[in-house]
Amino acid sequence: MRDFRASCAWVIPCLALAGVARVAGSSVEPATDPDRRAAAVEARLTDSERFQLLHGIMALPPGPNDQWSLPPGLKITAGYVQGVARLGIPDLMETDASLGVVNPLQLRPDDVATALPSGLAIASTFDADLAYLGGATIGAEARAKGFNVMLAGGVNLARDPRNGRNFEYLGEDPLLAGTLDGSAIAGIQSQGVVSTMKHFALNDQETLRATIDARIDRSALRESDLLAFELALARGRPGSVMCAYNRVNGEYSCGNEWLLNRVLKGDWGYPGWVMSDWGAVHDASDFSKGLDQESGSQLDSKVWFDAPLRAELTAGRITKAQLSAAVRRILRSLYAVGADRAPEEGPIDYGAHAKVAQRLAEEGIVLLKNRGALPLPKDAHSILIVGGHADVGVLSGGGSSQVTPYGGKSVVIPVGAPGEIGAIVRALYMPSPPLAALQAALPQATVEFQSGYDVATAAAAAARVDAVVVFATQWQNEGYDHASMDLPEGQDALIEALAGVNRKLIVVLETGNPVKMPWIDGVDAVLEAWYPGERGGSAIADVLTGAANPSGRLPMSFPVNESQLPRPAVPGLGLPQGSPATVDYAEGSDVGYRWYAKRRSTPLFPFGFGLSYTTFDVSGLRVSVKPGAQWGLTARFAVKNTGQRAGTAVPQVYLVSRSGVPTLRLAGFMRVPLGPGESRNAEVTIDPHLLGRWDEERNGWRIDAGRYGFALGTSAADLGERSTAVLAAARIRP
Repeated sequence: MRDFRASCAWVIPCLALAGVARVAGSSVEPATDPDRRAAAVEARLTDSERFQLLHGIMALPPGPNDQWSLPPGLKITAGYVQGVARLGIPDLMETDASLGVVNPLQLRPDDVATALPSGLAIASTFDADLAYLGGATIGAEARAKGFNVMLAGGVNLARDPRNGRNFEYLGEDPLLAGTLDGSAIAGIQSQGVVSTMKHFALNDQETLRATIDARIDRSALRESDLLAFELALARGRPGSVMCAYNRVNGEYSCGNEWLLNRVLKGDWGYPGWVMSDWGAVHDASDFSKGLDQESGSQLDSKVWFDAPLRAELTAGRITKAQLSAAVRRILRSLYAVGADRAPEEGPIDYGAHAKVAQRLAEEGIVLLKNRGALPLPKDAHSILIVGGHADVGVLSGGGSSQVTPYGGKSVVIPVGAPGEIGAIVRALYMPSPPLAALQAALPQATVEFQSGYDVATAAAAAARVDAVVVFATQWQNEGYDHASMDLPEGQDALIEALAGVNRKLIVVLETGNPVKMPWIDGVDAVLEAWYPGERGGSAIADVLTGAANPSGRLPMSFPVNESQLPRPAVPGLGLPQGSPATVDYAEGSDVGYRWYAKRRSTPLFPFGFGLSYTTFDVSGLRVSVKPGAQWGLTARFAVKNTGQRAGTAVPQVYLVSRSGVPTLRLAGFMRVPLGPGESRNAEVTIDPHLLGRWDEERNGWRIDAGRYGFALGTSAADLGERSTAVLAAARIRP
């Protein structure tokens, strides 16, 4: 896979090379006019059949106190909506999630799937084509396993580096997150499977997620979180949007008329359907406010979209036209991507798909520091691996995105939590041990392992070897936030002890978020591997030994500590579940690197940062207005590999001023693979949404006339050459 990108100029040929077959046949070909077909089929439904399509269940076995049961023979999965067989409307078989086909709690015996790296790892690639390929890979598996809806497409911005679900998402910048999420959604849907886009909107913390009220100025929301959704929607055209648990400016997301009817369906003209998150419906009136379908209905206080919604129709509080419109949205999405026939289960080439997972992991690993320790020298005689359960596998994030991986038996460690949920709060290590991969890659060296459980024993072993690689882990799970950015379980003390006895100390981080690094000055190298997926051990070994040149860039800033954050403490942390609470996003659209720039605060590592085993020069920035356009811009520049090794540069273009007023926003990026000494001219198109401001009063984007300044760099904090362009005043409809 080393030459994968160079040999794949277009995505569709790459699918074939990677063993991802595009689904063939009329059953998955998009309809020529899905709206007309949906209208014709919907007109033949009875009202009972219409209501049947508007609510579904979580298809998991009921507990001893539950008052519901599953239909006989139904496959265990996240969601199920009964179809209408007489009209060829399939059952909606819904599976989690963005990182692979999930086997909930491993309740489907021996059912494995390709486990991609975490969302943050995918975002670190800065590679839309590779995100598409990852989506196509898991979409093909979903269809081959009998599913026609994937609950994927998480695009919430990383406003807080302690959010337990950040690992599923794609970082702090709207352009990066929206571009890669849209690409992944398009990849999934290329396989005849509907993808969702979620969680709409501002599900940016897990603490009290079902009751927290996220407060933010509407213009700032349009320029940040909603912009990420808008860009992903335009690029990926998801068949469904999943609303969130939390409130937004006082109203629950799944009953928020401004979000669903005004923004999503009105301003953006979204033609698909809105499904609720599981247990996020609070009243039948949510239907009138823009919610089309109730998911996991047994988790709500009642099945709101059955008898209560029928009563709304009888009472005239909803109309027959509204009922029909919601059903047409569902049918339209099925027809648009070719998911209208129930999938037929078939064989899966797990070996080929594993190569996709490894490629994503390799390109997503970020080299944060290197004082000459990496790549590991070929003449090393003795290397000690410490900690992180590196002898058994690589860590993954928990919750609804947890994939049961192909490739061997996983190791599961109970973490524990109060109440019934405690049994499912557990850390899973995927069967790709870095220890074995490094031993295979370095046959000339003695590669030993210490667990790190006894710090003194590990330090004694570290003092006698040529180099030490310590694996540090931070487990994250849906439903929980961390109170701090500390590495848990005394790992900081372990790293400091090892650094005290061996100067050749390399730290590999397997984390779901940024972490503090009080030991950073005492170590030679740091790799951020995130949760690297089912082939993570091999990917890490390839980067450590130089078989792969690291090219990942940070999709979110790494603060020095919590005092640099907009909210040093997580709002509501420690309160009982169900407590009312508010999170005030006073930073508005200044998320992540924009927050640091505005406050003139220096993070530990900035957004967009990442090192390589070679060096690059980026220069010659010229930003110009496209011929015949008032505000369409193109940025051109040159990139050169100035080192002795092939590698990939990730140049970034930032908007740095509007009419002389300083600002900072990522305006464009691309990956540029280059051989030693090779040069290439590059070009990126700048989306006009990134130039303007949202005008709430006039409900549109406003581009003021004036001079706009841009800078070319390698991170948000390393900006070099500047260029300007003069724009005429313009307004862009949403």
